[in-house]
Amino acid sequence: MTIFRLVVLGILSAAMLVAQAQEKKPPVRVAVVGLSHDHANGFFPRLRERPDVVLAGVVETNRALIAMYSRRFNLSSNLFFTSLDDLFAHTQVQAVATFTSTFEHRAVVERCAQEHVAVMMEKPLAVNLEHARAIEATAKRGSIQVFVNYETTWYPGNRAAYEIVHDRNEVGELRRMVVHDGHRGPKEIGCSEYFLAWLTDPVLNGGGALNDFGCYGADLATWFMDGQRPVSVQALTQHLKPDVYPKVEDEATVVVTYPKAQAILQASWNWPFDRKDMEIYGRTGYVLVPSANLLRVRRANEKEIEITPAALAGPAADPISYLVAVARKEIVPSGLSSLSVNLTVVEILDAAHESARTGKRVDFKPN
Repeated sequence: MTIFRLVVLGILSAAMLVAQAQEKKPPVRVAVVGLSHDHANGFFPRLRERPDVVLAGVVETNRALIAMYSRRFNLSSNLFFTSLDDLFAHTQVQAVATFTSTFEHRAVVERCAQEHVAVMMEKPLAVNLEHARAIEATAKRGSIQVFVNYETTWYPGNRAAYEIVHDRNEVGELRRMVVHDGHRGPKEIGCSEYFLAWLTDPVLNGGGALNDFGCYGADLATWFMDGQRPVSVQALTQHLKPDVYPKVEDEATVVVTYPKAQAILQASWNWPFDRKDMEIYGRTGYVLVPSANLLRVRRANEKEIEITPAALAGPAADPISYLVAVARKEIVPSGLSSLSVNLTVVEILDAAHESARTGKRVDFKPN
């Protein structure tokens, strides 16, 4: 047998041992807290497909939501609890996936910290910086991991763009990002009445389109800028559909400036089509990410090329894989999902609201 074959066999054997070790690990016991966020509809089917997780319970008090989810996903009545206290008294939960209003994130983290249970919540982290800092302090006291789930975190195109721009420096020093996020509007696309009730409330959501979709761009910009806080934020918001969304803005443009770059965040409930795409311009080239699985890249002295990025694997592949790895203490949340990046995201959103209210630029003070 050649040395080459021995090496290959050795690699394959090691991979098999790792796979077997993963299979032997007991599934992580995950609880779902809240059903008023429509993203929960996509979470339950994913749970069923996974041998590494088991649904330990669901916390919800709204009887209509309980009935709807019970029918839709064939959930036993024994899985439902009326509070986190009730859940923790009857189950041994290792991680919580939160689908409440954004305003409730703080209370969920505060209770889970008492049980030392990891928390994943839907974006954004909090309704304002006061809540965000309270979440940070609570997570630290309880020694728990808290991370934020964005759909765009799991886009192969975004990861590949980061490698090209940040890791390989193939387009020169970053100068400008333009991030477009949104859709025709939550009511227009058919969001449930339960979701709309808080998504269009300035207290429970912290705002409208600015919070709902501005957070995506703020998250990506902060990640690409190595987590640094901006120099300033200036924003313009509008009520283009006051009859539909009387309490919150449905249109927002935010300019986030850094010492040598700027990010323009375009968050809207008025796009003609759904979009979550971005443009990244360096000193010598650019990377465009028009969709989750496509890049258009132009480097110095070259023509534009299209690249299909490799699929993501391991904990970075999807939110459930990430949640499992965090619960098992195999990884610490970092990058797009991390608490540190998302504290800056909320700081940007707060500044954007202040700028839109006053018509003035908000300058950031150094830490």
